[in-house]
Amino acid sequence: MKKYLLLGLTFFLVLNCSESNSDDQTKIEEVPEEIEETWITIPVPANPGTGMKWEFQANVSDDFEYEAPADGKSATFLSKWNDWYHNAWTGPPPTEWKRSNSLVTNGKLKILATRPEGTAITNTGIITSKTRVQYPVYIEARVKIMNSVLANAFWLLSPDDTQEIDIVEAYGGDRWTNTWFSPKRVHLSHHVFIRDPFQDWQPSDEGSFYTDNSTVWRNDYHRFGVYWKDPWNLEYYINGQLVRTRSGVSEIDPLNYTNGTGLNKEMDVIINAEDQTWRAEMGLTPTDEELHIPDNNTFKIDWIRVFKPVKN
Repeated sequence: MKKYLLLGLTFFLVLNCSESNSDDQTKIEEVPEEIEETWITIPVPANPGTGMKWEFQANVSDDFEYEAPADGKSATFLSKWNDWYHNAWTGPPPTEWKRSNSLVTNGKLKILATRPEGTAITNTGIITSKTRVQYPVYIEARVKIMNSVLANAFWLLSPDDTQEIDIVEAYGGDRWTNTWFSPKRVHLSHHVFIRDPFQDWQPSDEGSFYTDNSTVWRNDYHRFGVYWKDPWNLEYYINGQLVRTRSGVSEIDPLNYTNGTGLNKEMDVIINAEDQTWRAEMGLTPTDEELHIPDNNTFKIDWIRVFKPVKN
């Protein structure tokens, strides 16, 4: 169980009785006490609504406090996750997803990047939830971005690949050709698609590439979450702070790709890294030398938690 220790003050009523004094003396003493806050009890930053409270969803949440080897995942892992994409696709070239490039150890899910010797292929891992989520839902993960040009992603995708919510997509490396993809920015976005003929709409406003100029995201663990309130409302949270909202037709689906439904479909939870085709074509693919530093090429996930609003 992930635990975080907070120092609090607990007040005790102490009754002092003395044989030499018939009068009871009652006083209040302040006694410091360490209060354990777990990954589950960290307050959900979003408002569940009037008369509602947040209910933890254990069937899709995971603290990764178990072992799941890269080759041959454990039964505990496989009860919640597939170590593959949600269909048979092997990844965007030069990415080739491999089951052996994901594992759980020492309380962390790890997505690894490697390269077969003498090739230009980049092998990475990907996992997909066996339970889908749908609005209203709050979903959050605590992650550490790679020090790499690879994309690190925690996202939701409908089974038919037509609706997507990118809770976070980030590039942690110092090699970049566009400041929008620097290690000080993270991508908070969503997509609506038409598959045939292929069309894709996503927001292009500056807020979709969130930056905190004092933060290089790869340097530490951070919490990234989204409150998928309903088909037309998204709230993005970083480290418990609301940093972005999208609301209404003009900000969710202005071209009506969803035929007026908005983001309404059940979605799979996906965690992965990838060598994206458009970036690789610009030279932003990891070099052999860069890939020889394993820690720089490991996307680490401490936990994932999911909550639903229910009547209080």
